[in-house]
Amino acid sequence: MPVIRKSLRDCPCYRIKATDTNYFVLLADPTVDAVTWVTVVEIFEPGGATPPNAHVHAWEQFVVLAGEGRAICDGRMSPLVRGDILIVPPGLSHVVENSGPNKLYCLTTMMPDEQFAALIRAGIPTALTEDDLRVLGSALGEPG
Repeated sequence: MPVIRKSLRDCPCYRIKATDTNYFVLLADPTVDAVTWVTVVEIFEPGGATPPNAHVHAWEQFVVLAGEGRAICDGRMSPLVRGDILIVPPGLSHVVENSGPNKLYCLTTMMPDEQFAALIRAGIPTALTEDDLRVLGSALGEPG
């Protein structure tokens, strides 16, 4: 299998539902890239949050790239700031929410995928804003 190289600007972006307060940039996608996991940049609007959820077999990892938020895992709250890493084991109920005044950006990986990438791809195509590209370019070391 060849090495995969992408630019952030070339990765598709989706909202799962029009009313969602977060959206996803698909970086590693099992269907497109033949991998067994999914990696996204998850962008939370101010006040945005994931719905409460748990995964049967998948581990989920959130790396905070910018912004601030909090995680609620099994009823316990933990603050999240740039540089924090949250690792959620299978079966653990969790919510990640933006508690700050600006967008929260997380590099999120779920392994195995558990059809998360398909759920995202079935959503509504969304464009990254120039501000998103600036923040992510800075956080990921890409040229603006």
